[in-house]
Amino acid sequence: MTNNKHVLSWIEEMAALVNPTEIVWIDGSEEQAEALRAEACSTGELVKLNQDLLPGCYLHRTAVNDVARVEGRTFICTSKKEDAGSINNWMDPKECYETLNKLYKNSYAGKKMYVIPYSMGVVGSDFAKIGIELTDSIYVVLNMLIMTRVGKNVIEALGDSADYIKGLHAVADCDESKRYICHFPEDNTICSVNSGYGGNVLLGKKCFALRIASYLGRKEGWMAEHMLILGVEYPNGDVKYISAAFPSACGKTNLAMLIPPKAFKEAGYKVWTVGDDIAWIRVGEDGRLYAINPENGFFGVAPGTNDNSNPNALLTTKEGCIFTNVCHDLDNNTVWWEGLDNNPPKNALNWRGEKWDYTKYDKADKVGTSGAHPNSRFTAKAVNCPCLSSEFNSLKGVPLSAIVFGGRRAKTAPLVYESRNWQHGTFVGSIMASETTAAAAGAVGVVRRDPMAMRPFVGYNMGDYFRHWLDMGKKIPNAPKIFHVNWFRTDDEGHFIWPGFGDNLRVLLWILDRCEGKVDAVETPIGFVPKAEDINIEGLDDVTIDTIRELLTIDNASWLEDVANIKEFYAQVGDRVPAELYDELAVLEANLSK
Repeated sequence: MTNNKHVLSWIEEMAALVNPTEIVWIDGSEEQAEALRAEACSTGELVKLNQDLLPGCYLHRTAVNDVARVEGRTFICTSKKEDAGSINNWMDPKECYETLNKLYKNSYAGKKMYVIPYSMGVVGSDFAKIGIELTDSIYVVLNMLIMTRVGKNVIEALGDSADYIKGLHAVADCDESKRYICHFPEDNTICSVNSGYGGNVLLGKKCFALRIASYLGRKEGWMAEHMLILGVEYPNGDVKYISAAFPSACGKTNLAMLIPPKAFKEAGYKVWTVGDDIAWIRVGEDGRLYAINPENGFFGVAPGTNDNSNPNALLTTKEGCIFTNVCHDLDNNTVWWEGLDNNPPKNALNWRGEKWDYTKYDKADKVGTSGAHPNSRFTAKAVNCPCLSSEFNSLKGVPLSAIVFGGRRAKTAPLVYESRNWQHGTFVGSIMASETTAAAAGAVGVVRRDPMAMRPFVGYNMGDYFRHWLDMGKKIPNAPKIFHVNWFRTDDEGHFIWPGFGDNLRVLLWILDRCEGKVDAVETPIGFVPKAEDINIEGLDDVTIDTIRELLTIDNASWLEDVANIKEFYAQVGDRVPAELYDELAVLEANLSK
């Protein structure tokens, strides 16, 4: 498919290492993909589901020891340890290559090598970056065909250039003690071995689109962020775009595919999904920030996805979807997962492929007793999404009016607040956190700092990442405003005060009004909060103006406790935390102490 000597010599070198029986180029054609599906079904790698109910859909099971991303086995390999930073696991590149090569040696024996040329972003866009993944797994090929843009046009766009990201993956023995997901940002290389789980082996996703891309973004003057992108359409047809970063379990996909409350829907408001997970962001010719979703599909968590929580996500799974580690309903050859509905199948195999008795389910032992693994997944085509933005394939991206950070805080963070400026907004992102709840009723667990929701995904020193944010602020003539939201404030009994889900649109509309200068705000020690009456609560029976006032209160004492925790976290990040962020922290502490 190519005469590119850089590509061909690398493939030849890798093939000599892993020793495949044959090298197969993936051309992006449906004919080739269908032949691979048939082959995978013949070996049991895939199970073909009911084609009348789920056309083009398949089930896959990973090894039982290989069901999630493994942060402890994920490495950033830079020549200097300090360039990887204290948040990442580091390994010396030379040592790492030696370790990996022993594991890769002859790992493709008796198997084919699939060569996947793929583009993150629309081919031909200024945003687009090209990768080539080598794999011995048809499952990986079929997922990459959904999640990225694969085909001959990608390799044609590369031409004779050496500017591509190399990726080598081998399922090998799936030995978790020898599992490695390694990034060599100085070499534009990703290596994954002893895993078959999507998050570790679909190398275009977190590995390339965040860890390597964040490194490239810093070097080249753009941003790779763990952010959804959505568009809010007003009744007059205007569309305003927001990107937003949330740690896990904070409703990121639900927000990306938000359905407006009934009154807003009837008034003509719509929400359009540009991306649910990753944003690549550049300064446009007009001085605004523009964002694209570099992916071409959704790799979503299945449990909890249903007609009430996220009907748009559910609809994306109805055709051409690969389900991983869900429950297999044998009576109608379909799939099921906890939280889909209240009708668990009576004749089914669990995510391990064992006969499953739904009556034995124990919430305290989800992994052992559930039908679907708690981290079971669906890989679905973006084009299946009913609320997919018409700008999804835009070559220049969408202009951002606002950047939103969020977390899960029971008492500390208000429903929404606005940063004072870009530097303060960077500080707000750098201190993002979520709380885990302890087993004891009402007891609060650990506060986990997850800056910009990038803690597991920054491909270099976190302090340098903060510096890059500050430096970007100086390059954006018309920067978006930066906000923080918290849908998870609770009352004294531990109940959520804010209804969340579609009603989060009410907060987004206030955010966009602030960006347009249409509403005032109240200055507080942490930033600007809304006037309670400016949050539209029409149609909310259980939420009053007093409820909103409560959601917007700032508890100085709990914030001062948070300041101490922030200092500990900054110390953990190390001496590359920019002085400007310590200045912002000092201002916060002084404001709270008045």
